[in-house]
Amino acid sequence: MQHVKVPQDRIGALIGDGGETMREIERRAEVRLDIDSENGAVAIDSVGDPVTGMIAPDIVRAIGRGFAPGSALSLLDDEMRMFDLIDLADQTRNKNDLHRQKGRLIGENGRTRELMEELTGAEVVIYGATLGIIGQPEEVEAVRRAAGMILDGAPHGAVYSFLERKHNDLTGGFDIRPSG
Repeated sequence: MQHVKVPQDRIGALIGDGGETMREIERRAEVRLDIDSENGAVAIDSVGDPVTGMIAPDIVRAIGRGFAPGSALSLLDDEMRMFDLIDLADQTRNKNDLHRQKGRLIGENGRTRELMEELTGAEVVIYGATLGIIGQPEEVEAVRRAAGMILDGAPHGAVYSFLERKHNDLTGGFDIRPSG
């Protein structure tokens, strides 16, 4: 049995309308979830394939860190897909610095976060004091490096150039973004 803590305001997303999300996680990950909605504690017990069940804690964590249930469940669709979490509080000096760095990671009108997603193919969510990433290992690593550059104070232009180079490496130089 594994235990995961989910923020209070994400319990509803984890349970879903009428328990629908919880049941889908249980069915697809072959686990039983015991959710304490008072304190956000989630006990995860594998009841089927133990390898599939090992993915369930990451699905629960991803939903808890702001990902939509469908995005979190995509971890079951591709064995190479992974969830990673950067604790921004560990990278910042105080609450004001955390707020400033979150703003830099999100960018004006969300543009920096969007570019991280568009140019790497990973999904990126900034929630609370964390930056969550779901994607292939090389996509996750590219987002991690870009976020690290931003947190270290690199100008956004340098980060965007890095992401463009990574995009070309990941796609073989082809632009897979929709035109328009």
